[in-house]
Amino acid sequence: MKLTVFQYPGCSTCRKALAWLAKHGIAHESIDLVKTPPSRAVLERAAKTAGVPLKKMFNVAGESYRAGNFKERLATMSDADAFAALAADGKLIKRPLVVGDGVALIGFDEDAWRAALR
Repeated sequence: MKLTVFQYPGCSTCRKALAWLAKHGIAHESIDLVKTPPSRAVLERAAKTAGVPLKKMFNVAGESYRAGNFKERLATMSDADAFAALAADGKLIKRPLVVGDGVALIGFDEDAWRAALR
């Protein structure tokens, strides 16, 4: 399975997730989501594959989320506009974001990762 991990090098959770992948010998491509955010199509596919509501794709603790007033704006934004915002600013995306053939993981939950990737 080819995995792509969108992560932020300054994020301790991302570093922990990458270490988990290395420990378990899971090959992956790592992409800095701030320098190269995933496309809208990748984000839409990830949300659908993961089966999560769009709001779960957002890093609600991040500066971009607060500065953009997304807590209030999300309630009235179209899905298209929300995905466009995520694709435009990688810091809005909950991280790490893992995408692969038939798998998408948002955030690092070791149990969920073990179930999906082993």
